Amino acid sequence: MEDMILLITPSARSRECAQAVEAATGHPTHVASTLQEAGGKLRSQEYSAVIIDQFLLEAEPDESDQMLQHMGTAIPVYVNFGISGIERVVREIRTALRRRHQEERVARQSAEREMWSELKESVTALLLSCDLALSVPGVPTPAAEKLQLMHELACQIRTHLGVAE
Repeated sequence: MEDMILLITPSARSRECAQAVEAATGHPTHVASTLQEAGGKLRSQEYSAVIIDQFLLEAEPDESDQMLQHMGTAIPVYVNFGISGIERVVREIRTALRRRHQEERVARQSAEREMWSELKESVTALLLSCDLALSVPGVPTPAAEKLQLMHELACQIRTHLGVAE
């Protein structure tokens, strides 16, 4: 999925601003001049970030709430286009995208650590179960061979996971 940015402003310089954002970020940037139009775009496509003119939020609070409900996982960037130049908008969106990227990386690393931890626990339980089953007197040879194979495979997995003996 290609990351896209939505710029919502009635500003006459919206196209120029969108081009500057796209050039600075490398992300396709779409423009909506009203909150209604933005809501339609947000319902039909997913955006990584949404640049919102604060004027529209204040002027149309009910439409703002509806539009914000459709943002999904997009990071909102609120800008006062009355006092902010295009350069500032570009800086704000770059900062927001870097922050989002950092947060996603941290979340992904945390999920990986949790998954590895759970896998290590499962492998340890599997090894213990194999050891206990192999210690039962009178285990038929074919079953013992299968249990021994499972034990060896679990040992290989443990080695790959970096678990100490």
